Amino acid sequence: MMNANVHGALLMMASMAAFTINDTFVKLLGAILPLGQILFLRGAATSVILLILCWKLRALGPRLQGRDWTIIAIRTLAEVGAAYFFLTALIHMPLANVTAILQLLPLTVTLAGGLFLGEQFGWRRLLAIMVGFVGMLCIVRPGTNGFDVFSLYALVAVLFVTLRDIVTHRLSKGVPSLFVTLMASIGVWVFSWVMLINTTWVPMQTMEWGYLAGAAAFVGCGYLLSVLVMRVGQVSFVALFRYSGLLWALALGAIVFGDIPKPLTWLGAALIVGSGIFTILRNAQRKNRAKSL
Repeated sequence: MMNANVHGALLMMASMAAFTINDTFVKLLGAILPLGQILFLRGAATSVILLILCWKLRALGPRLQGRDWTIIAIRTLAEVGAAYFFLTALIHMPLANVTAILQLLPLTVTLAGGLFLGEQFGWRRLLAIMVGFVGMLCIVRPGTNGFDVFSLYALVAVLFVTLRDIVTHRLSKGVPSLFVTLMASIGVWVFSWVMLINTTWVPMQTMEWGYLAGAAAFVGCGYLLSVLVMRVGQVSFVALFRYSGLLWALALGAIVFGDIPKPLTWLGAALIVGSGIFTILRNAQRKNRAKSL
């Protein structure tokens, strides 16, 4: 019989695959449609999917304190910023590159936790964070011909996602995660209305509608799987398999777009993933040690 950790790992890998396939469809759409139109259409479809999931899992209409609503509002604004900057970078950068930069998240969340939440971390995790940022520089390569503004967009997206994750820690334990995700999706969709003011709507053919349906279906699956994975296995073990998304990005980037990463990109990705795994394991050790005291 499959144990909980293996089950959780499989769910995490499936979740990462779903999100990366969604990114692939969005990148394909980005070559045809303006970003505002993509955000509007995908946001509408995603919000409907999440609304159905919330209804099925009885996560609609929770009784929240005013403090939780404030945190959800801040988190939603961070989600809007992350969506805009990440998707802009995704449309203009190789899939593997932007996905690799996004793997900085365990490092930036750890650093932000120490700076703003008073969480303690030692020299080992600080060194891992520094190694991870060296890996990011290998991918972004500032000052070279391969550098452009969209690399900065990817980094800004990481900052917004870090803010999103940090404020999420402040939510009361009884707040349904799926409901919070629904609020964020609706926020991004409403933001797309503003973008449409200066956007020329592009007529869509069958292929574009197919890409959109694929993006909506896979992002919906990703959200559902990401909720399920938090209920199975040890978080510290399961979280390690989040990096499988980079493998999907490398494969899909090569197959769909013909993007073969440069040697420095491989090195940077390896440094980021290695330092991220180390940080996750050290965080787990610290929590286990605290529980035993």
